[in-house]
Amino acid sequence: MKKRIFIFALALCLVASSFSFAGATSNGNQAIPVLINGELTDASNDEAAVIVQNYLNGNKSAYKLKENHGFKVKHVEKQNGNTIVRLQQTIDGIPVVGFEQVANIDENGIMTSLAGQLLKEKNVRAGKKVNANKAVDIAISDLTVTPVFENKPSAELVYVVDENGAALAYEIELSYMEPEAGRWFYYVSADKGSVINKYNKLDTAKPVKPSSGITVDSSGIDVNGVLRTFKALQSSGSYLLVDSTRGNGVYTYDAAYRTRTPGSLWTDYDNYLGAAYDAPAVSAHANASDVYDFYLNVFNRRSYDNNNAKLISSVHYSRNYNNAFWNGSQMVYGDGDGNVFYPLSGALDVVAHELTHAVTEYTCDLIYQNESGAINEALSDIMGTAVEFYYNDDPDYLIGEDISGPGLGAVALRSMEDPTIMGDPDHYSVRYIGTQDNGGVHINSSIINKAAYLMAEGGSHYNVSVTGISIEKTADIFYRCMTNYLTPSSNFTALKAAAIQSATDLYGSSSAEVTTVIDAFNAVGIQ
Repeated sequence: MKKRIFIFALALCLVASSFSFAGATSNGNQAIPVLINGELTDASNDEAAVIVQNYLNGNKSAYKLKENHGFKVKHVEKQNGNTIVRLQQTIDGIPVVGFEQVANIDENGIMTSLAGQLLKEKNVRAGKKVNANKAVDIAISDLTVTPVFENKPSAELVYVVDENGAALAYEIELSYMEPEAGRWFYYVSADKGSVINKYNKLDTAKPVKPSSGITVDSSGIDVNGVLRTFKALQSSGSYLLVDSTRGNGVYTYDAAYRTRTPGSLWTDYDNYLGAAYDAPAVSAHANASDVYDFYLNVFNRRSYDNNNAKLISSVHYSRNYNNAFWNGSQMVYGDGDGNVFYPLSGALDVVAHELTHAVTEYTCDLIYQNESGAINEALSDIMGTAVEFYYNDDPDYLIGEDISGPGLGAVALRSMEDPTIMGDPDHYSVRYIGTQDNGGVHINSSIINKAAYLMAEGGSHYNVSVTGISIEKTADIFYRCMTNYLTPSSNFTALKAAAIQSATDLYGSSSAEVTTVIDAFNAVGIQ
């Protein structure tokens, strides 16, 4: 058994990150950040999840973990012959928020890597004076709207970590689409009943299944006036926007200017969608199919969950709605107001951006706050750009330029090449450190975007020269980060370590690609 052993003083093994939660950062006595590689276990015929759990439980003393610490398997996924296992650290069986691990098991049953954070707590505050129902009421009362809930809110006991240790709390998800869309996660102290943390991450209801029929070729004019071809379902004299040739289907719905989703399955009667009202649906349907093909052909990933989940889109959401989002089960697109934005499904990179949020949720599930949230946003921008280049769809390093109107005051939402032209930071030294935008998830994503641009195209930034390696290799590296090394609480430093390791896995430790990754992150001030 050849190991790059887990002594944390070894620089190659240490991801120098910290867990940020509720405005506090855990100190070195609480969190152990790890990224280790090598033959960590002997070959085994056991299930991959068993191999990882046995390794962690057998090395508690080495990692300075307590006996009441455990590891619950969250997800197991096959990838190119290997198996990726994601785990949740627990205290007495209760999940510790943000403390997750991801391990890789090769085809011989050898554990070859472990990444994430391990909790080495000295102080556990486990008082519980507030019950679950009261915690839900506290969270609801904190909302600024009176929502119509998609699902009945419930509370789960978790531990949250700050500089004082681990404290018992309730995690509460509040999902609603009226009077506006929201998917809030609240953390309410089980002892004091105070709101420890909250952030918005959207979710919604399940779609309706269509009638049976036969798959046919269809066509229509999209938002940009381009003739698109796609698959539809012919059923009982009508044509439904259902493509059953990709996974478990690509479905497009009409929200009809309402805020309930998914709405009505898009129906046509002559198999040609040429009306102006049809255009957002044509774009959403054709673009979602293209993004499915991109992930399948480039990464051998079958839909966002790698298990052929349905791709569901709703267009004409609300009125003059200047946004698009992934809400936990589908994409939702507004029409824009014709000034700030045009119909948002019209941009291939926006559709890929939203679907990549789904991929992220089903892999590393980055917490949508602060640096982890900025990485979440950047991954979506990077993959959205990679999709544009893959299809040669007037590719560039602008995000959402196809649906940006004059009222936006800029040519696009963001620029990866030069974030400053949109007013965003291009270096860690000038990052946003306030509380708006969930701690700058969109704003600070531009720092990672700039690093990705330098990786792809090269250039000189802050007196650091970078040699480009192509957008294709850049996408490969960030995808491997997402699936193999990042965990919910990963920060920028953890991302750099993950990118270096991913480039090493793909191209070799002494490769030009590894040098480019190091230089690009140095150029934007991430050490």
